[in-house]
Amino acid sequence: MDVVVLGASGTIGKAIVQEALKRKHEVTAAVRNPESVTLEHERLHITTVDILDPASVAAAVSGHEEVISAYGPEAGHEKDLITAAKALVEGMQVAGLNRLLVVGGAGSLKTETGELLMDAPDFPAEIRPLVEAHAQAYEIYKNTELDYTYASPAAVVQSGRRTGQFRIGLDRLILDENGESMISVEDFAVAMVDELEEGNFSRARFTVAY
Repeated sequence: MDVVVLGASGTIGKAIVQEALKRKHEVTAAVRNPESVTLEHERLHITTVDILDPASVAAAVSGHEEVISAYGPEAGHEKDLITAAKALVEGMQVAGLNRLLVVGGAGSLKTETGELLMDAPDFPAEIRPLVEAHAQAYEIYKNTELDYTYASPAAVVQSGRRTGQFRIGLDRLILDENGESMISVEDFAVAMVDELEEGNFSRARFTVAY
């Protein structure tokens, strides 16, 4: 498969690129600064993109089969997620592409009480702007005709190891026996590339955790 990964220089983006290459896919890393991609591989290509600009997005994704966005904004620029979502949708439409996988946020997942995770009393106030932006971006994808998949990670995502063993859910936060919700970056990348290959969540959201 020929896939372009936007935000490929970030922690999750890098892991997705590596996982896709491991599975023999052709991968194009679309980044603002090409020098930020240090990985070299015969099936890895690099292109530049301004994910906030629809024309730049269209140029970067044109000619590819599928698009993965692992874009994450800088601190203080959380609303860029919303601008990026609009640019992605418009750019893909211009390029004539329809299949989009998005690395989203966990804040809009439901907890066991039925409330959103970001509305829980103990939710960290400092990351509220980010999760709200993720939630607004999700609404943008839902209201397009794109064949999107929105992947919400566990509440905690951290570097670890690739096990290939995790649970999959839809709109509800997945908790382990200790009441914790977590996934490694590496296993989240596995789940993303699984979806790239299998397409089980067309025009839907899924979440993964241990």
